[in-house]
Amino acid sequence: MEDTTTDVNARMAERVRELRAAQGLSLDGLAARSGVSRSMISLVERGESSPTAVVLEKLATGLGVTMASMFDPPGAATARGGPIARRDDQPLWRDPASGYVRRNVSPLGAPQSMQIVEVEFPPRARVAFETGARDVRIHQQVWVLEGTIDITVGDERHRLRDGDCLSMQLDRPTMFHNPTRKPTRYAVVMASDGTRR
Repeated sequence: MEDTTTDVNARMAERVRELRAAQGLSLDGLAARSGVSRSMISLVERGESSPTAVVLEKLATGLGVTMASMFDPPGAATARGGPIARRDDQPLWRDPASGYVRRNVSPLGAPQSMQIVEVEFPPRARVAFETGARDVRIHQQVWVLEGTIDITVGDERHRLRDGDCLSMQLDRPTMFHNPTRKPTRYAVVMASDGTRR
């Protein structure tokens, strides 16, 4: 994997600042909404910390967006991208806690409410997202391209293997765990129906 960590961290820093400002939130306001400390948000916004996937998910929930949109460049909401996202232009990020690698595949500024992410999940790795209900319903499908992944949604555990696809709503704590000694690769498709809870 090419080292794009610095660029992605700088992009995330600007994106968090932009989303927070657009909603008129102070650092304390976002901290209260997300459960992420004010000092951690400040470090993320200054690009001085590479947040973990768990922290990013909490910030995304607090800001009312998907985690995938945290990797969009500033001004993404008004950007007019073409219909193609070339592989070399797709943001690539490694979670510093688990080592999983995600690539935002979807073209920027596409006029659809869906996003596609490709994930490579290391052997024995585990990520637990603590967030629950959101202001807007977000639906997600996980399609395993290679390997095995255990996904726990609330109290329900699902083991997925090559070709399996799980549909779920992001409204309960969710854990991803690769129980094997081989990496797992899967695609995630997210869509928001815009219905406020």
